[in-house]
Order: sequence, then structure tokens, then C-alpha cells
Amino acid sequence: MALLLSIETSTSVCSVALHQDAHLLAHTELHAEKAHARFLTHLIGECCANSGISLSMIDAVAVSKGPGSYTGLRIGVSSAKGLCFALEKPLIAIDTLEAMAYGARQHQWKSCLLAPMIDARRMEVYTSVFDFSLACLKPTHACVVDDKTFSELDGDVLLFGNGAAKCKEVFSDRKNIFFLDSVVPSAKWIGALAAEKCKEQIFEDVAYFEPFYLKDFVRFGK
Repeated sequence: MALLLSIETSTSVCSVALHQDAHLLAHTELHAEKAHARFLTHLIGECCANSGISLSMIDAVAVSKGPGSYTGLRIGVSSAKGLCFALEKPLIAIDTLEAMAYGARQHQWKSCLLAPMIDARRMEVYTSVFDFSLACLKPTHACVVDDKTFSELDGDVLLFGNGAAKCKEVFSDRKNIFFLDSVVPSAKWIGALAAEKCKEQIFEDVAYFEPFYLKDFVRFGK
């Protein structure tokens, strides 16, 4: 069985988790702007202490690869790569939006398509669309939201993430659009998806892996 350390820093949420395969052992997170650089190492230590597991015991490090905050992703990926080099462990990268969709499935909206959204300034979001089985129906893209967004999709669509709230007024007349406020990027979901990749030995090149920024540079949250 694989022991995985997971890191999520793609938004203002800084999150760390430990999984034994897909079973969550420990999780800790902090919701604060620009806190990743100061607190990520502390959260990793706290997660290990709470579970009684030392870093030397882990089998792989999983990280949220983006899209999201340029600075947040850079900090998370750099930290994950540093741990992999120091511990001589493999690196697993998980798509941030897919992990959010995995988290939304826990709320059992089986009849809806899942559209995670990460804020990307003004009315722009990073988004993609999944069905309940996490098959990707619309790949990750930057989207300026208007009242026609997602009009090509059949059926009900569930929006969630820190980019969804600003869309409520735009979609106020769309009867097939629903919102879920409680889903944020989390290392809990990163680790659960990473367990399957670890089983299949799908690892990244630690030396050359880079986050999926989607854009060259975005001053996130400004």
C-alpha cells in the first residue's frame, strides 16, 4: 500500500493531506491570502505529527498542478519537488479542476454536469466540465463568463469553486445552472486521485515538471 503526501496551493487555500492509498489519514488547511510561503512547511509538519508519520515513510508526493494562482502553484510545486529530491521519492501531478470535481461528487449531484471554477480576475474564470464519472467533456480553458456560457451543454450544470460566486447574477435566469458553495481546492481530493496514479506508476519528471499555469502570468486576486 502506498503512503502519499499531497499538497494543494492553487488558490488562497493552503492544504496538506496524508493518504494510505485512497484512505485519508490526516488533513490540515489554512484559508488565508498569501500565506503559502510562510505556512506550507508548518502544515506539512502538523499533518505528519497528527498522523504519527514521518516524511521518510512516504512513498510519493502529490501536488496540485493547476490552473490557479501563479505564485501559489509555484510555491506548491517547488516545495513538492524539493521534497521529492530530498527524500528520493516520485512526484505525482493532479489537475486542480479535476480534483475539485472529485470533491463535488461527494455531495451526490449525480444528475448534474460538474463545472469547477477558479477565479481569474474580473469575469474570467479557469474552468472545465466533467460528468459524474469524471470524464472530461470540456477541457480546461480560460473563459470570460456571460449569459451564454455553457449554453451548449445539455442538462443541469453545477458550478463551484472561488470563481463561481461572481457568476450567480449572470446566470440568474438560467434554470439549469446550480451553485455549490462548499467545494474548494483541497489536498484531500488531490491525494485520493493520486492514489490511482501511484498504483499505475504515473509519475512526473521531477527535474523538468512545471505547473500548468494556463496563462504566462496572472496576478491572481488583483
